[in-house]
Amino acid sequence: MTLIRISTAAHLLGVSDDTVRRWVSQGRLEAEKDSSGRSAIHGADLAKVAQEIAAEKDIDSLDPHANKRSARNHLTGLVTKVTSDSVMSQVEMQCGPFRVVSLISTEAVEDLDLKVGSLATAVIKSTNVTIEGAQN
Repeated sequence: MTLIRISTAAHLLGVSDDTVRRWVSQGRLEAEKDSSGRSAIHGADLAKVAQEIAAEKDIDSLDPHANKRSARNHLTGLVTKVTSDSVMSQVEMQCGPFRVVSLISTEAVEDLDLKVGSLATAVIKSTNVTIEGAQN
């Protein structure tokens, strides 16, 4: 059973510590004391609330192709930097708290009219995704 401290839970959810404490007092989350006596949330409960928050934000509504592609991993956000030469471009995006960097053709950048401040979706399709567990 994974216990996550209030401050870490708040950071993961993108809310304040006080919001997480309020959700605990309202019953949306349940807290218990961890081994050092601090309030903590069960990881599974936190994951459920994270999914609820994502559904409430409905970020997929900004991506008109969200349910029309085989790739299920997509992040919608803002283009923050475009570095181009005559053939290739590096496009950087901020998708919520995540920075995504992609190398695509300069022709694609021009066709998609990607500029700093443009709304875009990074679509990730991979047969090899590595996941690292937290160190305890």
